[in-house]
Amino acid sequence: MRVVIQKVEKAGVEIEGRNVASIGKGLLVFLGVEDADSVEDIEWLSGKISRLRVFDDPEGVMNLSVQDVQGEILVISQFTLHASTKKGNRPSYIRASKPDHAIPMYEAFVEQLAKESKCRVCSGEFGAYMKVSLINDGPVTIQIDSQRKE
Repeated sequence: MRVVIQKVEKAGVEIEGRNVASIGKGLLVFLGVEDADSVEDIEWLSGKISRLRVFDDPEGVMNLSVQDVQGEILVISQFTLHASTKKGNRPSYIRASKPDHAIPMYEAFVEQLAKESKCRVCSGEFGAYMKVSLINDGPVTIQIDSQRKE
């Protein structure tokens, strides 16, 4: 699993002009799934995100997690995180999982992240054309790949 995490003041997702989900202070998580991903990746990644210290403490040091600040989390599926641009100018998405594997993994990830973080977690709609809005706080943007454990 590959994620791009953004610390946000607020974020939301629209599908066909309707607001599907929105959060206040917290994390916006873009999630890409590949065939090698398993339940172990879900557990490791949800724990890492839940405890990631990217929020300021009273001294202005990024020392607090989303749990510590009682933040919210918005998860958006994004297969393009597995794009390969090695050849030519059109990205290849061959490493991204097909829906039969990716959808159950995505849903399990959202469920595990809510359980692990004890935060309000909402999501977009897998495979839908979404418009995501956000106000990045910091800005803070972090990439994590569960296959490489970094």
